[in-house]
Amino acid sequence: MFARSARRPRAPYNKTVATQPPSQPDPLSSAQAGRLALGIRTTLAGAAVNITLAIAKAITGILGHSFALVADAVESLTDVIGSLVILGGLAYSLRPADRNHPYGHGKAEPLAAALVAGGMVGAAAAIAWGAWREIQNPHFLPESYTLWVLAIVVIVKEGMSRYVLRQNQEVGSAAIKTDAWHHRSDAITSGLAFIGISVALIGGKGYEAADDWAALGAALIILFNAAILLREALAELTDEETATPLINGWEQVALTVEGVASIEKMHVRKMGTSYYIDMHLEVDGALTVRRGHEIAHAVKDAIRAADTRVEDVLVHVEPVRGT
Repeated sequence: MFARSARRPRAPYNKTVATQPPSQPDPLSSAQAGRLALGIRTTLAGAAVNITLAIAKAITGILGHSFALVADAVESLTDVIGSLVILGGLAYSLRPADRNHPYGHGKAEPLAAALVAGGMVGAAAAIAWGAWREIQNPHFLPESYTLWVLAIVVIVKEGMSRYVLRQNQEVGSAAIKTDAWHHRSDAITSGLAFIGISVALIGGKGYEAADDWAALGAALIILFNAAILLREALAELTDEETATPLINGWEQVALTVEGVASIEKMHVRKMGTSYYIDMHLEVDGALTVRRGHEIAHAVKDAIRAADTRVEDVLVHVEPVRGT
């Protein structure tokens, strides 16, 4: 038998369950609304920082003869675009479930993360191409004041990365995690630009290309980070198994419910910032259908109370083996 939240407009699995589709989609739960608001605030803050730094880096890089700094500004501009994509994906992913999307719209969120990771790949390729062209053509040494701008950028961007990652511990968004790594990639590229410009200034004439080699190295780092983030987004899009510690925690909650003998199996899928659980419980085979149904609902309620990220739990009740 199955116990499923009546809020999902799905056809019943068997005659023991009768669900009535709601006439209108359910509104966001308070937990979902809170995660959405936090995610929006975090993303907008990151976009504002990126716009400010991109303008500062572009002006300083052009006036200070530093292609690494100009490339860094381009990377920051891609971050702004990425933040807008993430914002849209996050908002769309938390739209309530409807008749055509009974599991909600959560897959829009990792899809946005995948698109942003793809944008990072494009930015890395553009920076690498530009750096290689600069290496082939002699140019002026960078100005020393570009180092001060880069030092500020590294501090601000690493601080933003840590802030966004800390906020995402509550939101649990693959897209926002991608945004955090965007900030860290920017800090790394700025750090490499700082090293390249320092080498060029110390070495003097003949070392002008050190700045460009730093930009090339930064492009490789951006590409590496993009590959990691793209892999994580694709894992969520293809319903790869959720982390074992989370599953173990939910199993322990289920086992505290009176009447549950054991957990035969549990499968979990992540939809945006929420989780959906399918599980098989074993109970005393002599129990009535009604009592088994009550236990299933108690398990669902206990898990959702213990973790607000769990949006729904589908429970299948089976008799203990051998009974």
